[in-house]
Amino acid sequence: MKAACGTVFKYGDNVDTDVIIPARYLNSSDPKELAGHCMEDIDKDFVKNVKPGDIMVATKNFGCGSSREHAPISIKAAGISCVIAETFARIFYRNAINIGLPIVECKEAANEIEAGDVVEVDFDTGIITDKTKGTKYQGQAFPEFMQKIIDSEGLVNYINQK
Repeated sequence: MKAACGTVFKYGDNVDTDVIIPARYLNSSDPKELAGHCMEDIDKDFVKNVKPGDIMVATKNFGCGSSREHAPISIKAAGISCVIAETFARIFYRNAINIGLPIVECKEAANEIEAGDVVEVDFDTGIITDKTKGTKYQGQAFPEFMQKIIDSEGLVNYINQK
């Protein structure tokens, strides 16, 4: 499995799915359209500033709220290569894996990494390196089967390859 490296967009506790992709856009399932509205209610400049490969960091309970897959789809389609948080809402965690969005739980990284830091995540080992500060954190590595799902760009592709 590969690594991710990018500039950090940082958010706090309880970022819910209605903030990630506002309900008014749920009439679309087009990833590109959803990406154009990702995070707009709490970070109006997010879609203007995000670049492919960038990383999202949040603290506790990221992805809480309704169970829509639109939220991780919009994040991934916006260009985010990985989300790091202290904790994730369980349904968001599973939806992210199902669509092939890498997510890593790590309390220390979630609390210490700051917006604008350049961070690298090794998905095989779970090691998160804040290249800006020169610090390393041990995140939770993915089990092999989850790595295969993410490498396949999601559960459906993984199943279809078998």
